[in-house]
Amino acid sequence: QVQLVESGGGLVQPGGSLKLSCAASGSIDSIYSMAWYRQAPGKQRELVATITSGGTTTYANSVKGRFTISSDNAKNTATLQMNSLKPEDTAVYYCNAKSRRAYNTILYNDWGQGTQVTVSS
Repeated sequence: QVQLVESGGGLVQPGGSLKLSCAASGSIDSIYSMAWYRQAPGKQRELVATITSGGTTTYANSVKGRFTISSDNAKNTATLQMNSLKPEDTAVYYCNAKSRRAYNTILYNDWGQGTQVTVSS
């Protein structure tokens, strides 16, 4: 059993910044990658940013240059620094982790409960 706990969401004005954090705990042997997704009302969940255990990052075009994903492999945590926020960034943000357990070779895909980010004046 693996738990992902997100924190850091809230209400911010356009142009402002927020930092989201995600902590993974439980029966983790190793994390392959961590990511942030988001889902706005009436829209499908979309990938925002990913980071592998080796530090390789990818970003959605809509957030490139504004968002930065980072991780701490020793602590099994990931953060998403969001700058220059826009109203269209409003969504529930979900943390995702792909990890392995010590007892098998399956790559598990785990999700957090989500944290609301609202960008509005």
